[in-house]
Amino acid sequence: MTSMDERSKLLLKSLVERYISDGQPVGSRTLSKASGLDLSPATIRNVMADLEDLGLIVSPHTSSGRIPTAKGYRLFVDTMLTVQKEALSAPSLAPDQPQKVIANAAHLLSDLSHFVGVVMAPKRSMVFRHLEFLRLSDKRLLVIIVSPEGDVQNRVIFPPVDYTQAELIETANYLNTHYSGMSLDGVREKLLNEVDRLRGEIASLMKAAVQVGAEAMTTERDEVVISGERNLLQVSDFSSDMGQMRRAFELFEQKAQLMRLLDISVNAPGVRIFIGGESQIVPFEELSIVSAPYQVNGEVVGTLGVIGPTRMPYDRMIQIVDITSRLVSNALSHQ
Repeated sequence: MTSMDERSKLLLKSLVERYISDGQPVGSRTLSKASGLDLSPATIRNVMADLEDLGLIVSPHTSSGRIPTAKGYRLFVDTMLTVQKEALSAPSLAPDQPQKVIANAAHLLSDLSHFVGVVMAPKRSMVFRHLEFLRLSDKRLLVIIVSPEGDVQNRVIFPPVDYTQAELIETANYLNTHYSGMSLDGVREKLLNEVDRLRGEIASLMKAAVQVGAEAMTTERDEVVISGERNLLQVSDFSSDMGQMRRAFELFEQKAQLMRLLDISVNAPGVRIFIGGESQIVPFEELSIVSAPYQVNGEVVGTLGVIGPTRMPYDRMIQIVDITSRLVSNALSHQ
């Protein structure tokens, strides 16, 4: 990229901005006006040819105009994008319930961007405050686990023996007395070392309860809330190609790929942008993702973002994602 002079950079910036604005291939005459440079059409055509050789723009079909490639968008975002920090008018997120905050945030991202809003639910604390057993029938028990935040998880287990009510109370009391406040993984480790000291049937019940509790909390954590998929139907880049549209909707249905992508974003501070197939996890040349982590009481617990066409107004998307991540962080931190 170092071979690009200022004139080439300015013309690329003008071409990307113009294409993002109206979605039409940009010709040399249009580019001359948009850039404000006093250059002849022949000079601009030569610069565009150079940009095409660098893989930054491409000529679609038989059109005389050019459009940016994913590589061109990336250079634009990294070196030419100036984000205006004016405040977006965004409503509060009603922090009465964490699940409601997450759902509201996904809707807010979708409404503000007019694309798809995605939010990875907070990584939940796998710590328990209180546990108890409820006998449902012979060899069928309900395990009730309460987290420090007051979240309640219920799971049915099928132990190999039929426990008496006294044994169930004894087991629950032992766990609550000795392990309350510990992570379930930590409890599992300690139980392995203490099995010899505990009666066999009680130890096996404890291990079953801890295992099912850890699985319950992990399952709850791995949730992605998606809003506004139908907005892509209004995007001309997609609506003309039903194959692309079908692939995009399959991605939203699978969610597992999105989870992996959002997990990557958790580990990076600030707003991240994946253009086209850059992430490898979501290999869509036609889709870009703008994401940012959010926090609860200063600790990063999840990620949110906007998914839309590569031809999206990145400056506005960065603002929307940045502000929504702050709103979510505030709402969840004031529980």
